[in-house]
Amino acid sequence: MKTYYETRYASSPQGVKSYDTQQLRDEFLIENLMQQDQIVLVYSHYDRFISGSAVPTVNPLKLEAIDPLKADYFLERRELGIINIGAEGIVKVGDLEYVLQHREALYVGQGNKEITFSSKLATNPALFYINSTPAHKTYPNKKIGINDVEVIELGAPETANARTLRKYIVNSVVDVCQLQMGMTTLKSGSSWNTMPAHVHDRRMEVYFYFEILEDQAVCHFMGQPQETRHIWVANNQAVISPPWSIHSGSGTSNYSFIWGMAGENLDYGDMDHCKINELK
Repeated sequence: MKTYYETRYASSPQGVKSYDTQQLRDEFLIENLMQQDQIVLVYSHYDRFISGSAVPTVNPLKLEAIDPLKADYFLERRELGIINIGAEGIVKVGDLEYVLQHREALYVGQGNKEITFSSKLATNPALFYINSTPAHKTYPNKKIGINDVEVIELGAPETANARTLRKYIVNSVVDVCQLQMGMTTLKSGSSWNTMPAHVHDRRMEVYFYFEILEDQAVCHFMGQPQETRHIWVANNQAVISPPWSIHSGSGTSNYSFIWGMAGENLDYGDMDHCKINELK
């Protein structure tokens, strides 16, 4: 079994106020994604959200149930979202093969038993980023190409937050139970994502940062609006964001990130905005 997994438990905002740097990173930062020839999964007790990656080279990688699921197979009671940020790859679901090019996505519904990941070229592998949430019914599998997404232009150069947001797995594009996924790319000269910041009490979120240059970084801001904390993030790392926390970042160079959400509400606009001059 080429699968590594770990479990992260929920933390209260009162407790997080006293965390030092290492404790913040241990609780919320996912550092070991995109390992070759391995599936890496982090099971969070926030909405039972799973974040992970699969990087196949010579041989395919099979998505297997991990112990926290107490299930016979991974999607027995879950749905799955996949976005490929690497070279051409193939996701096989049962007998069907889905070819995913760079920045293409796949939604896989509850009940699919056999899922494998492979790369067209072992020397230039696919980099599959994975999100999974509990599901209450089965919806059809669907590939989402780069031209199938909903595109929103946000921010402005004057506020250093000009960015393009692409909605991949949302209920206006794909039938889903609760999983939502999309991608945001900062424009040249801009550094801030999700600013003005917000919280959404009925959803948690995970930010996966990529396309960060080797000698650069992103500073991710989290915490209650009046009790913010920060975590420095490198390429191909992710941050778990609780419902009570803001989730915003600023990079030392251009970057992109994939956002994944889960909770009781599919309304993308359900968020409570925080005034910039009131953040502390």
